[in-house]
Amino acid sequence: MDDIHVDIVAIRTAPLDVPAALDFVSDPRFGGIASFIGRVREHNLGRTVTGISYDLFEPLALKTFRDIGERARAEVGDPLKLWISHAKGDLDLGDLAVVVAAGTPHRDEAFHACRLAIEALKHEAPIWKQEHYVDGDSAWSEGCSLCEEHREAERAAAIQGTGHHAHRH
Repeated sequence: MDDIHVDIVAIRTAPLDVPAALDFVSDPRFGGIASFIGRVREHNLGRTVTGISYDLFEPLALKTFRDIGERARAEVGDPLKLWISHAKGDLDLGDLAVVVAAGTPHRDEAFHACRLAIEALKHEAPIWKQEHYVDGDSAWSEGCSLCEEHREAERAAAIQGTGHHAHRH
C-alpha cells in the first residue's frame, strides 16, 4: 500500500474528508498524528471575504503534492503516512480548502512532516486563489507560487522548521 495519499477535490461534488485523512495516517506503529486543516476565513488583509475560487493545473499539482510527500519522507524517515488534499472550485466561508495529515511513530516527526507539507504546498503548488469580497470586487492572491525571490530561502526554512513566511496571504 502506498503511504502517501494526494488528491484534488472538486468542492461542489464532495467536501474534503478529514475523517478519511485521519484514518489513512492511523497505524498501530504510530503514536503521533498531526494535521492541518485550512478553511476559508471571513477577513483577509483588512477586507471582508465572501468566498474563494481555487484554480489549478491538476496534473502538475498532484505531482507537486507527491514530490512534497517524498521530501517529507526523506526528511523525517520511515515509517510515515501522509495525506495531502486540496479543494478546487468555488468555496464559501468556512469551507475546507486544504487538509494535510501525517502519522509517524512519534509526535515530533508527525508535526515536522505536517508543517513541511503545508508550507511546501503553499510555496510550490500551481494553485491560484481568487478572493471575492463583500463589496463585489475580486482579486487574485499573490500567493507563494508567485514568490520567486523568497522561494528557496523559505523552503529551506520550512524544511528546517526554523522560519515562517516573510509575508502574509
